[in-house]
Amino acid sequence: MPVTIAEELLLLAHRGADGRPLIGSTELDAGIAGALLAELALTGRIDLGDKTITARRPAVPGDAGTDPELDTVLAQIATQSRPRKPEWWVRKLHSAERRKRLLRRLAARGVLDEERVKVLGLFPVTRYPERDPELGAAVRERVWYVLGGADPDERTAVLIGVLRACRLDRRVFPGADRKRVKEIAEGDWASTAVARTIASINTAVIAGAIAASTAATAAGAS
Repeated sequence: MPVTIAEELLLLAHRGADGRPLIGSTELDAGIAGALLAELALTGRIDLGDKTITARRPAVPGDAGTDPELDTVLAQIATQSRPRKPEWWVRKLHSAERRKRLLRRLAARGVLDEERVKVLGLFPVTRYPERDPELGAAVRERVWYVLGGADPDERTAVLIGVLRACRLDRRVFPGADRKRVKEIAEGDWASTAVARTIASINTAVIAGAIAASTAATAAGAS
């Protein structure tokens, strides 16, 4: 099964040595949601026309390259009573359980380890350090190649855009040219459809992270 853009995001979002996340779960979960929507758009399974998302091509059992997580999201979109904005979908898909499923999936493939540790010797958490660094290194190399001036492919451009939207780009690629990151994330190089996809998803990730953070703060204050 091919690795999804969301899984590539997760690999970059965790330190390889100890599996600690580089950003908060609120931003990361919004980024995962955006990456899933962007991948569905790039593969022609959803449409981002007129600032809303609609399903175009449902998954057919046995299709090459189908992914259970993507198929689940597509089914949710297809069964909505009316088209919704990308921001609405990022909030809808914002999920710690989805993040954990994708991390466990990477662990099942042998890419990550799954370890239970205690923070401050008291609070149990699960960490996902790298077991096989090959995939993560390949993703970093591909992104660095584009940030260094190479023409981006659509998937790498989406990944860079999501990294920027959830404020992960500076942590993973601190030496990258900020203007280059912005140029790729804004999609000036791309076709109209791809540029619209990147712009819509990036705006949705930022809005989704802010909404989730606000909701969490309100819940904590009540």
